[in-house]
Amino acid sequence: MSPDRYLRTFDILKLLAERGAPMRLTEIKQALDLPVSSLHNILKTMVTAEVLTVDDGLRYAIGPRTVSLALRTVQSLDLRTLARKPLRDLAREVGDDVYLGLRVGRRVIYADRVLGNQRISLDIRLGESLMLHCTATGKLFAAFDEALAAQVLAGKLPKLTASTLTDPRKLQKEFAHIREAGYSRSDQEAMDGVVGYAIPIRAGSGEVVAAVHVSVLATRATPAHERAMLPAARACAAQVEKQLGHESGGMRR
Repeated sequence: MSPDRYLRTFDILKLLAERGAPMRLTEIKQALDLPVSSLHNILKTMVTAEVLTVDDGLRYAIGPRTVSLALRTVQSLDLRTLARKPLRDLAREVGDDVYLGLRVGRRVIYADRVLGNQRISLDIRLGESLMLHCTATGKLFAAFDEALAAQVLAGKLPKLTASTLTDPRKLQKEFAHIREAGYSRSDQEAMDGVVGYAIPIRAGSGEVVAAVHVSVLATRATPAHERAMLPAARACAAQVEKQLGHESGGMRR
């Protein structure tokens, strides 16, 4: 899809959301000043993808996939607010950079960050898509979601560092280990010199909806540091889970 065509889909969604009522093709054309032929093709694609719906009167409206994404976005923003203090407390306790990892459709992003007290801070951009096969947060979400794991294992697995897992069989075993251990670890698999840890945050339903991610400089990632950091990170995740209505029912692994 060309950039212009891609942007037009957002213009259409914005228009329909502002109007608050279904619109015919001619009404959308007049409002956005778009050619009928290209507009019709865009609308047809959006309906097929369930981004829009069209009724018997050929009126277009916001579709179920758009509504679902909007709700998830609102929930994510609320979650960021709930997690802010526990993340700050964790960064202060362990001294490392701490992130809130979120799942958005088939992507994983960092939605918030609290810097630790290390003189060298890691520049990991918020909102940027994470590689699923080599980051602690990406592997965590894939491990606890069969459909996402299947997509990862069937797709390309670029080797970003000497430690990146690129064998689907080894990665599948890694997902099983993550489920058993209850957390994920990326040992310089996405970035040289960085060891990442991700601990799941579950909603009241038990679904993994977010992750506490701790980025540790490899020179600090000793067994002693890990033994001290993991319980603190789990306690941070448990605090957020409690606000989401999830009770862990005992000590985490």
